[in-house]
Amino acid sequence: MRIATWNVNSAKQRMPRLLPWLEERKPDVVCLQETKLTDSAFHDLFSGTLTELGYEVAHHGQGGFNGVALLSRVGLDDVEANFAGQPDYEDRTEARALSATCDGVRVHSLYVPNGREVDSPHYEYKLAWLDALAKVVAEGPDDVALCGDINIAPSDQDLFDPAAFAGHTHVTAAERQRVEGFGLVDVLRARWPEHDRLFSYWDYRAGMFHQDYGMRIDLVLASQPVADRVAAAWVDRKARKGKLPSDHAPVIVDLDIAPDGDIGPVVPPPSRPGRRGTGKVKLPHAVE
Repeated sequence: MRIATWNVNSAKQRMPRLLPWLEERKPDVVCLQETKLTDSAFHDLFSGTLTELGYEVAHHGQGGFNGVALLSRVGLDDVEANFAGQPDYEDRTEARALSATCDGVRVHSLYVPNGREVDSPHYEYKLAWLDALAKVVAEGPDDVALCGDINIAPSDQDLFDPAAFAGHTHVTAAERQRVEGFGLVDVLRARWPEHDRLFSYWDYRAGMFHQDYGMRIDLVLASQPVADRVAAAWVDRKARKGKLPSDHAPVIVDLDIAPDGDIGPVVPPPSRPGRRGTGKVKLPHAVE
């Protein structure tokens, strides 16, 4: 089973990229984030084509921002929008979580709150959101995968320059402790423990992608029974190239069988990366 997660940063804008990508990579389960569509708009745009490609479809959106989806060719059972105890923000439950059982694995498509600024109300909301999710994960089932834009770089190794992120969200000890607290395996890092340029997000501005000034915030966190089945795990950097890309690249994990072999960790690797860790690069704006 091939599982992929991708923050598409507007499903409507990414439609010319998403559909050919599905045909090329042939994922069995796809977790999408930041679709920015209502449920009706998503189904009007995609359902017919996705059905032709063999996918069952579930979408949880609110239009204009947020929004998550699950596409599956191996079953889409017990679909649940949101999760038990999910906190609201400004009296609204945001469309950031969708889960279903796909061929025996409970798969969550997650768009974790950004946090915006350290110690802001949105940062506290982010921590509370993660704490509530951790309780759900602890209750089972045993076979689970949290997939999505987690909006946290698990370690300094996952940043092009840790000094550039000092004082920002996505890298604080409290956020990283939440990732560790799930008690799950960070599949991509487990597969490539020594790789220092294992990024999934590059800002649109300032030539960040071309210099490979990125960060790894798109994760697949799996329980041990699922992690033990991993045959390959990699970042599909090709999907970040070319016209009208998202600022995120898909992360792909193959269970049991690797159709493309044990490739990775980043496909293709950057051609002219800038120097890491110089301390001279400033972040253009907040990460989404």
